[in-house]
Amino acid sequence: MTDMTPVSPLLSARALAQELQRDARLTVLDVRTPAEYAAEHIAQSFNIPLDQLAANAATLHELLQGPTVLVCRSGARASQAALILSEADIPQVHVLEGGLTSWTAAGLPVIRGHAPWPIERQVRGIAGGMVLLGALGGLFIWKPLTAVAALVGTGLTISAITDSCLMAQMLGKLPFNRAPTCSSEQLIAQLQAAR
Repeated sequence: MTDMTPVSPLLSARALAQELQRDARLTVLDVRTPAEYAAEHIAQSFNIPLDQLAANAATLHELLQGPTVLVCRSGARASQAALILSEADIPQVHVLEGGLTSWTAAGLPVIRGHAPWPIERQVRGIAGGMVLLGALGGLFIWKPLTAVAALVGTGLTISAITDSCLMAQMLGKLPFNRAPTCSSEQLIAQLQAAR
């Protein structure tokens, strides 16, 4: 990547894949949230969310001695991150054009993790299942089971009126719904170990 000019900071997915094979000094920083990163990311990338980048720019300035490519879902957050890093005088900063979307569209490999359903989808699934079971149970098994459907309907109505959802709050406390965190200290240690 030493032959790349800083005038053209966008890098295509295919060009990044080639550079990853050629240049061991290349660092790929994924600036998406930890949950997005855990769900899918480029194997050689490190995660530092955009909202933590400015606070760690000075340390990154010391660690990022070679070319750096910034990645997000579409390229928008990576472009914002490029501005932050350029203000910190970090040289050779590039943005993956089209983000991870273009990387996967090009058929390039990613590491896929487990991503739980969004809370809203979980609420719809549970509430819909309870209404269905209550209604069918009331029709075919025991009439008072229709009260389950009525209770869930009441809960959903109250949720809409108050713009809050008790079921979503309870589901959010489950371990698989807690978003992974990103420690900037952990990232710094990983970058140091990679050098």
